[in-house]
Order: sequence, then structure tokens, then C-alpha cells
Amino acid sequence: MKSWSEVVADTTTNIEENFSAAATATHKNGELLDPPLNPQLPPEVAPLRARQARRIDTFRALQHRNFQLYLFGQLVSLAGTWMQIVAQGWLVYQLSGSEAMLGVVGFASAIPALIVTPWAGVVVDRMRKRNIIIATQTSAMLLAFVLALLTFSGAVEVWHIVALSALLGVVNAFDGPARQAFVVEMVGSQDLPNAIALNSMTFNAARVVGPAFGGILLATVGSAWCFTLNGLSFLAVIISLFMMKLSAGHTTSDRRSPWQQLKSGLRYVEQEPALKGLLLLSLSFSTFGIAYSTVLPAFVDQILAGGAAGFGMLTAASGLGAVTGAFLVATFGDRGRRGQWLFAAAMGFPIVLALFAFNRSFLLALILAVLLGVGFMLQFTLINTLLQTRVANEMRGRVMSLYTLTFFGFTPFGNLALGALSEAIGMPVALTLFAVVTLGAAVIIFRRTPELRRLH
Repeated sequence: MKSWSEVVADTTTNIEENFSAAATATHKNGELLDPPLNPQLPPEVAPLRARQARRIDTFRALQHRNFQLYLFGQLVSLAGTWMQIVAQGWLVYQLSGSEAMLGVVGFASAIPALIVTPWAGVVVDRMRKRNIIIATQTSAMLLAFVLALLTFSGAVEVWHIVALSALLGVVNAFDGPARQAFVVEMVGSQDLPNAIALNSMTFNAARVVGPAFGGILLATVGSAWCFTLNGLSFLAVIISLFMMKLSAGHTTSDRRSPWQQLKSGLRYVEQEPALKGLLLLSLSFSTFGIAYSTVLPAFVDQILAGGAAGFGMLTAASGLGAVTGAFLVATFGDRGRRGQWLFAAAMGFPIVLALFAFNRSFLLALILAVLLGVGFMLQFTLINTLLQTRVANEMRGRVMSLYTLTFFGFTPFGNLALGALSEAIGMPVALTLFAVVTLGAAVIIFRRTPELRRLH
């Protein structure tokens, strides 16, 4: 039986043979010709063949065996992670009955990123990325097993979840930049944009599968088994990392002090307006835009009366939308206009969020959740792609650590504020207020950095 990598290689060869005539007939030096160069190919067939060839490009990063292994491990591990997210949010709400406490847990999980992540970027630039990821995944696995043990024993309290969330935040502070910087080592710079989009697609495919199973398991066997399965799922990504065959990765030869290297990374971003604008957009969106997910368990329970299964369905719907958004970027992202796509997503997401806040229909909430997922993933993937295709390799870890910082480090402040506001003025009003702030911040950033809309 052929291995997965051999199947992909054979498929790629067949695809190249089948479409070589169309490519020759319709392209020369990257330009579409009319009429085709091949007189044997009817003119009406050439555009169809060209479109078919472009669709194959959607998955071209899968020609790299290391990336195949990585995506498989990611899909299994992240499905487990989303199962834990669903179960943990519901468990916290059951133990506390407080929307504000959901914000506290979100705050605890993300606040370490504010302190640790900038320094983690320096470490990522100096060490092998694979070794860092193996260490972080092993640590996350152990934390999941501790939470499972506490829950099985009946001894779990909210402060246990807060403490474990804080420790996981430290782990993720190193894991995030290492993962982002590791992609280029698996696929090279040419296939990097496609690999980022496929990685995002996998992340959110897990976001569909994980909450769906998490909601079922939560309603049938309880949260402890969700935590246990999450711990076991980390084995998939750890094994896949050990199976990879890698050349020497990118590490910096700069042996100055960590503080000096950190400052050099900050100066590098300051001198690049596009990078600075992208990081500011990430900061505003992560602080105010995606904070709604923190109070989602309470929103489903109090406003939509959906219960645990409904919470899983709504989270899965958002994940389905995110998969769709990532697929759009993977398919059409290489045709330019990424900046215009980013602008459209930044304007559309907060409008959909405001509609979601005052909706009372569960069916309509599912549809709006899909649209929120599309908007979220377009911004997440496009910002990541635009950053990675513009950063120097020796600065990649530090710049991506700043991206991780903006996307996760300031999230706890939004989570905490939204939880408190939801208890004070009601969830619908609080969510709408955050939507307005998200929209206003995006408008200001695009006006002050007009080149963002022209990025390709």
C-alpha cells in the first residue's frame, strides 16, 4: 500500500501531466494569452482548463511531506483543544454561575502572553523551532491531564481552572511564535502563503469537529472525558514532529543580549509602516472583536436557551465559517488584493457582531455565527500572510511573537471588560458596544495606513 506522501506525489504528477497542455496554451511569462498558443486546444476549453489548474493550487503546499505530517497532527490535536475549550467554559459557568468569571478565566489564560511573548520571540529566533514546539505540546498535554484528574475526582474548583489556564498561557506564549515561524521551514517561501491558509483551514476544521464532539461528550459523559481526550490528542502532533525530516532551520547569528535583540525587533517593525499597521489592526480586533466568544456560554444559556449542545453547535457553526474563510484565502489569496479583502473583513465583522448581539433566534444565530467565523478567519489569515511574506527570516520569530502578543496578549483585557460589562448593562448592549469600538478602530487604522489596502 502506498504511503500518503506517495499518493500525493503521484496525484501531483498526474495533475501536472493533465494540465501541462492547458498551462502551455494559456500562459506565457505569467500572462494569459488570447488566442491559446496550442492550436489543437479549442479556445472555449482553455479558460476552463486554466481554472481547473488554479483550483489544484488550493492545496499545493501538501506536496511537502513535512507539512502533511504537521497538518494531520494539528487536526487531531486542535480538535481535542476545542473540545476542552467547550467543556472548560461550560464547567466554569456551572461552578460559578457568573459571566464575569468566564472573563477572569479568559484573562488568566491570555495575560502571560503580555509578559512572556516578546521574550519568547527572541528564544524562537535562537533555537530550533521543532524542539520548542515539542516541548510546548508536551507541557500542554500534562496540563490537560491534571485538569482531567481534578474533574474526575470532583475536587475541581474555579481557582484550579484559573491557575491551569495561566500556566497554559505561558506555554502558548512560546508555542504561538514557534508555530508561525516553523511553517516556512516546512514548505519554503514560495508556498508559504498557501501553507498559512491551509494551516488556518485545518485549525478551523478542528474548530468544527472539536466543539461538535465536545458538546455531545459534555452532555453525555461530562467535561472530565473532554479534558482526557484533549490530553491524548497532543500525542498526534508530537509524533508527527518526530517523524519529520528537516534541514537546518533559520536561527539568528545575533548573539547580543535578549534585551538588545528584543529592541532590534521593535525598531524593525517601527520602520515598516505596513507591518506596524497590520499589528495594530490585529491588536484592536483581538481585544474587542473576538472577545464575544468569552461570554458565549452565558449568551447561549440566557439569551438563546440552547444549553450545552447548543453551545457546541454555535461554536461549530463559527468554525465552519472560519474554514470557509481559510478556503477562500487558499484558493484566491495568490491573485493579489489581499489588502482589499482585509479591509472588507475588518468592516463587515463588527456589523455582523452587532446583529448577533440583539438576535433571539437560534437558527439565525447559527447563520450569523458562520459569518462571524468567515470574517474572523479572513482577518486572522490575511494579517498572518501579509506579515510573513514581508518579514526578514532573521526577524521572523520576533515579529511573529509581536503578532502573537497583539492577538493573544491583550485579549484578556477585552475578555475581562466584556464579562464585567455584560453583568452591568446586559450582554446584548455590551457586545454591541464592543462591535462599535472594533469598527471605529479599523476605520482609523486604515485611514492612517492607506497602504494596507494596496497590499498584495
